Amino acid sequence: MKPFYKCNLIWVLTAFTLFSASASAKLKVVATTPDLAAIAREVGGDLIEVSHLVRPDQEPHSLEPKPSYSVTLNKADLLVEVGLDLESGWLPVLLVQSRNPKIQPGRPGHLTAAKGLRILEIPEGKIDRSMGDVHPDGNPHYTLDPRNGLIIARTIRERLAELDPTNVAAYGANAESFDARLSSKIKEWEKRLAPLKGKKLISFHKDFTYFMDWSGLVLAGLIEPRPGIPPSPAHILSLVDLIQKESIPLIATENFCDPKPGQELSRRTGVKNLRLPASVGGDGTMPTYEGLFDAVVSRLKESL
Repeated sequence: MKPFYKCNLIWVLTAFTLFSASASAKLKVVATTPDLAAIAREVGGDLIEVSHLVRPDQEPHSLEPKPSYSVTLNKADLLVEVGLDLESGWLPVLLVQSRNPKIQPGRPGHLTAAKGLRILEIPEGKIDRSMGDVHPDGNPHYTLDPRNGLIIARTIRERLAELDPTNVAAYGANAESFDARLSSKIKEWEKRLAPLKGKKLISFHKDFTYFMDWSGLVLAGLIEPRPGIPPSPAHILSLVDLIQKESIPLIATENFCDPKPGQELSRRTGVKNLRLPASVGGDGTMPTYEGLFDAVVSRLKESL
């Protein structure tokens, strides 16, 4: 074989190899929270690689922006964030440090999952720091209503299809399968929770606001006097009085919150203090979005 043909053959084989590698490359999706990562994984399936920045045992409002997170974001094709100021204390810094133009706000590689959702607890009037960590655009813990999970999956499907149009059908099929399965589970959970409607409980933070809105349970009080503010002895005493006066049967402390105030309330009142996972993987046993609600519903049923 002449050198000319050898060179051309090598070029063709190299080009084919590069094309094949490019064609088979998976989209790299980075979610800020485990819940969003779990939903993205359902929609993307084997076509994407998914990671998340906040661990299930971390408080998501005040994540420390480590350099390793910027490295992860540098390689991302799509960033999925909660929005509503949940990540405002740390994500903007990481986005600058990532040096990745694809995932900056306003670009196709940046997605806020709150799109199309009914947002609760949007404050009215003037907001200042004396009110604690109040979110001006509303409560960001919307993934704890499984009905919102259905909408989020559709939003992610649309963006993945935009970024990777060759796999539109696969993303659509995955999203439809997840929708059908989750819709069936929602009916099951609602049936199990029906006898608990109207029952009151105390929680640490406002993580379960959306869950309460969906389930019919009533959030009677918070261990935090204001969002992000630790409870004072006087506030704990006021909760003891509230629990006794209204016969509140349960204290629920989110898995990433300080357990001591809930334990103190339990000791003073005799009411059970239940440790509840507030995100996918929150107790190390449920790696899926459905698994989170299976765990929360089962534990509430057992405790109430």
